[in-house]
Amino acid sequence: MTEQHDSAEGIPVGISACLMGEQVRYNGGHKRSRYCLEVLAERFRFEPFCPELVAGLGVPRDPIRLVGAPGEEPRVVGTKDPSLDVTARLAEVSATFADQHRHLRGFILMKGSPSCGLERVKVYHANGMPSHSDSGAFVRALRRHFPELPLEEEARMNDAVLRENFITRVYAFDDWKRHVEADPSHHALLQFHSRQKYLLMAHHVEAYRELGRYLADAGNRPLDEAMGHYLGRFMAALARPATRKTHANALMHVFGYLKRALDSETKQDLLAAIDDYRQGHVHLAVPIRMINHYVKRHGSAYIRAQTYLDPHPYELGLRNAI
Repeated sequence: MTEQHDSAEGIPVGISACLMGEQVRYNGGHKRSRYCLEVLAERFRFEPFCPELVAGLGVPRDPIRLVGAPGEEPRVVGTKDPSLDVTARLAEVSATFADQHRHLRGFILMKGSPSCGLERVKVYHANGMPSHSDSGAFVRALRRHFPELPLEEEARMNDAVLRENFITRVYAFDDWKRHVEADPSHHALLQFHSRQKYLLMAHHVEAYRELGRYLADAGNRPLDEAMGHYLGRFMAALARPATRKTHANALMHVFGYLKRALDSETKQDLLAAIDDYRQGHVHLAVPIRMINHYVKRHGSAYIRAQTYLDPHPYELGLRNAI
């Protein structure tokens, strides 16, 4: 089950400074996020950052945009003054941020920004005509220098599935940071995989099998190599949102650890709840709540330890909407 931080401390998560209400946008404005400040701030310790401001562009400032051809990394230049090229400055600022913020468990980004946009940021031809879309310069640098860090746009968290997926990744990465990275050992790596098994299965069953096979021989590999390979594959697998079908598969595996302890009527009730979820009649919270009830009564220490049953704070209500 998820081990919570002290509420006064919170999980360290980066955020685009404008989403915190800081007036750092090119026009001197902000994009304050009520969800981040009024809901997530109770669980996360936000660390605001604006790469454009740190790169020396000032407030207010002439807007910048991405310019380039498909297949090449776009440059970041002034919209009004194309001779203003901040590509190198942003790259340096972003790389330094990634190096100095390895303690972060995630980053929430501003949609559409030429620096912080996660995806579908407009890229223009040199003549000013739209060309294609890409990620912002800061995002590309984070993916290059800190690829395991969970990233999400604030606007995309209006989607219940994407919201739950991001917060699940933040808590899983936090587990890794506190229990594997803080005291590295092959044993800690195996214990992490043991409690994350069904969460991993719900997101990517092939990665679940692949990493299980990999760890069977991990003791013969250098620890740094085994940890690096595992973490990269694990976080990439979790970035793939689980579906009703994959959740139902994970639920059935958990059910398998309970069925001998349950009477026939209870088993039928649980199976019906899982099938109702799979068919879209109820939200995930329904079968999860039922299974958790019986896991607490009849489950082994192994199944009770599964983070899948409690991957993030219940109070956030994330599984009431998926």
